[in-house]
Amino acid sequence: MHQPPSEFPLPTLDHLGVKEAPAKDLDAKSIVTEWFTAFASNAQSGNVKAIMDLFYHESYWRDLLALTWDFRTFIGPTKIAQFLYDRLAASQLKALELQDDSIQLQLPFPDLAWIQFTFTFEVSNTGTGSGIGRLVPQPDGRWKANCMFTNLEGLKGSPEQIGALRDTETDHGFWERQRKEEIAFKEAEPTVLVIGGSLNGLVISARLKVLNVSTLIVEQSPRIGDAWRKRYETLSTHDPIHMVHLPYLPFPSTWPEYTPAYKMANWLEAYADSLDLNYWTSSAVTKVEKNKVSGRWTVHIQQGGKQQVFTQVKHVVLATGFAPTHNLRFPSIPGMETYQGQTLHSTQYKSARDYVGKKVVVIGSSASGHDIAADFVRNGNGRNPNLLHLMPPGTDVGFADTTMIQRGPTFIMSAKNGWTVLRAGMYNEDGPPVDVADRIGASFPYAFLLNGMFQRQVDAICELDKDLLAGLKACGFKFTKGRFDAGPLPRIQENLGGIYIDTGASKLVINGSIKLKNDSTIESFTNTGLKFANGSELQADVVIFATGYGSHNAIVHKLCDEETAQKCKTIWGVDEEGELRGCWRDLGVPGLWFMTGGLALCRFWSKHLALQIKAIEEGKLTSRYSLP
Repeated sequence: MHQPPSEFPLPTLDHLGVKEAPAKDLDAKSIVTEWFTAFASNAQSGNVKAIMDLFYHESYWRDLLALTWDFRTFIGPTKIAQFLYDRLAASQLKALELQDDSIQLQLPFPDLAWIQFTFTFEVSNTGTGSGIGRLVPQPDGRWKANCMFTNLEGLKGSPEQIGALRDTETDHGFWERQRKEEIAFKEAEPTVLVIGGSLNGLVISARLKVLNVSTLIVEQSPRIGDAWRKRYETLSTHDPIHMVHLPYLPFPSTWPEYTPAYKMANWLEAYADSLDLNYWTSSAVTKVEKNKVSGRWTVHIQQGGKQQVFTQVKHVVLATGFAPTHNLRFPSIPGMETYQGQTLHSTQYKSARDYVGKKVVVIGSSASGHDIAADFVRNGNGRNPNLLHLMPPGTDVGFADTTMIQRGPTFIMSAKNGWTVLRAGMYNEDGPPVDVADRIGASFPYAFLLNGMFQRQVDAICELDKDLLAGLKACGFKFTKGRFDAGPLPRIQENLGGIYIDTGASKLVINGSIKLKNDSTIESFTNTGLKFANGSELQADVVIFATGYGSHNAIVHKLCDEETAQKCKTIWGVDEEGELRGCWRDLGVPGLWFMTGGLALCRFWSKHLALQIKAIEEGKLTSRYSLP
């Protein structure tokens, strides 16, 4: 294992020089109250030196918009102190209040202990915030902060119009007519135009709507949810239900643990209509141009053979997802033009029923590769009684001849064991509310997790999955614990791939139903299949590329002028502080935003994007404390 890019190891008892674990009956409330009283007093008076005396010398402070109007993680006393000197006076923290019922001694491992607590605060006259802190024991009996998290929760004077602030009008006889007029945008242009009407586009629009920001979604498909309907039929979420609730409208208690794609598609359509979101379907944004004088966007939309042009849009949100159709990643393989079979990307694949009796090769061993290969084995050919009616009389071709080509090691964890470890105490029936769990998860800096916590979690998962992993090893499958042995998250945040959360396909690899080839790299296509560097060949009627997607910045280059595309910051991957680049934050082009992520990510980060847009509209966000 290579040394991860972090200055500090986990604050284990041994590393801290503490000989014994804290007693479970420790008076955690008195410890936190004393610490927080000093912290609050010094934060309000701006005494940075006194604040730093309350922090362990190996510590982290993560801020999401509250003090920086950016997503920043400061590692170590020098950087934390500089951040406080630069931002504390301007932020004018006040009304810091400890949440007594949140104080809890936690022992995530026998040699690791901290006291976690939550607090609220106000930022100048701008907004309200929440914070989470963790204190670790010291050899002299004191407790000092190891992690501090501050998060913007809302803007003063602009609360979300939900709950007691919802619409209380009793005469709704004109609702249908008013909705049609609102959606048409004939009288006024939208303040925000969202490109893409799937998961991310809907959620950011919902967030903006409750903040009273006029928003229009433009979706090229005929129906909301088609991005899910048009994927392969066996697609489902690999994240359990409690992780994937959407804001304002959680899934019913009868909902299955893992959601089939078609069911999710219908839910998204219902979500858009239930929340009165404004959307145009069968509409495509063809060009986005920045007016250098006004600073506003001109957006060209093709709709039903007609051209619609808005000229006064203040914000454009790119919500095209991980896989815009123009941004598919195909490996460069010589001879593809002479191959006589069919090639397609995983996003173009629909069902094994379309390839009955074919020899199929799936290139890629991450989630889509496993899902598609399993679909062929389970549903691809004649012995499946549900498919017999598709076969000519007397045909007996057996099960699908399916081979998965593994190009590199893959991280595998079973859904049951993996999530048991990764969501311990959260995102389950007995855990805290989803929004609380989201904040707790965000309060752990990436660098902190990468330097010990992830590795311990991966080891625990591998122990629970030892029989599964032994079976994969026996059949030659190449397994990896990921970069720094840190498991799935670094692989996702760096290249959106390289992992599979097993929902059954691994057993098909182990028993040989899915054939595995990973002994050589692909050299070229032949007329009838693939040739490998070791001289072996593989016959194939169909080759499916489950090889992921290209740069997220491709959508900017496709829709925007070149000057805008060149100014746009890199999207995706982590920066030097461990924060995702370009997502939900300043892109380097005022009024241009990128909204992305799976269900859990978009639920949490959509609020932060919406608050930035609302703050800009109200003149409250005028500068950021950002990395150079």
